[in-house]
Amino acid sequence: MVHPLVNQLRFTRAQWQRAFENVSSADAVKRLNTTNSLSWMIGHLAFNEHIVWGVMGRGLPIAKDVSRFQGGKPASAPPLNEAWAIWERVTAESDLFLDLLTQADMQRRLQWEGVPERDDIGTMLLNNIYHYWYHLGESQVVRQMLGHQNLSEFVGPIVGEFVYRPEEAS
Repeated sequence: MVHPLVNQLRFTRAQWQRAFENVSSADAVKRLNTTNSLSWMIGHLAFNEHIVWGVMGRGLPIAKDVSRFQGGKPASAPPLNEAWAIWERVTAESDLFLDLLTQADMQRRLQWEGVPERDDIGTMLLNNIYHYWYHLGESQVVRQMLGHQNLSEFVGPIVGEFVYRPEEAS
């Protein structure tokens, strides 16, 4: 059974995709003043998942096509289809690690270059989820500034595998 926090990440990812419905390729690469482009935001969240779940979790090498989306790098605005392709590949790779996590794993620490991370896997999962929500809000502000209409006003339907289920007793 998939850990409840992993299911929360999957719900968050679905909301992330929903937030980009009807974004054109032309609008995805626009930068307004110092805001990030929408396509960069997609790549940036792929970078985050790649580093945590791919590199630290699975031991994969850092992928060059993803490393350019690290915070602090020069601004970029890749084509929308390229950003989504990277995100889809990275999230699929991440799921190979995430699907195996147990309750006990949530308190384990991953390592970066041989040094244990400050936070345990459960906390890193929460951070990953909150990182998505931060950029999801940012994306909607950019879309408003671009003049997009009829944007979602709230989280989408919480149904199926994402409904609350009491945690198992520890």
